[in-house]
Amino acid sequence: MLRGFATVSYYAADLEAAAAWYGEVLGIEPYYRRPGYTEFRVGDTGDELGLIDAQYRPAGPTEPAGEVVFWHVDDLAGSYERLLALGATPYQPPIERGPGFVTAVVVDPFGNLLGVMYNQHYLDVLAAAPVVE
Repeated sequence: MLRGFATVSYYAADLEAAAAWYGEVLGIEPYYRRPGYTEFRVGDTGDELGLIDAQYRPAGPTEPAGEVVFWHVDDLAGSYERLLALGATPYQPPIERGPGFVTAVVVDPFGNLLGVMYNQHYLDVLAAAPVVE
């Protein structure tokens, strides 16, 4: 039934500032823009990170809450510190979850939970995938 996520969406009252911040975090420009929406293709498999104007946020909690999507990073400590240096605030410090699995969560400057994770399984799956040329 569930095969993988198609798009992760974060909401921001200042969409342009959010696009600039995530562009700095990711080191890339968005590949798609339309009024109220900006999207990046991220990582090894081109996962989609969508930024949506907060006026379209569904009703619910205004504080960080809900699901956390964890993005694989090769350097958990360095990535966590870089996010903090760029203006994110700590939510959950780095925690070892088991051998090869370390997580951390920040709140981005726009109020969204952003998880980073060193995940050995992710690396093993990539290593086993056929090379596409």
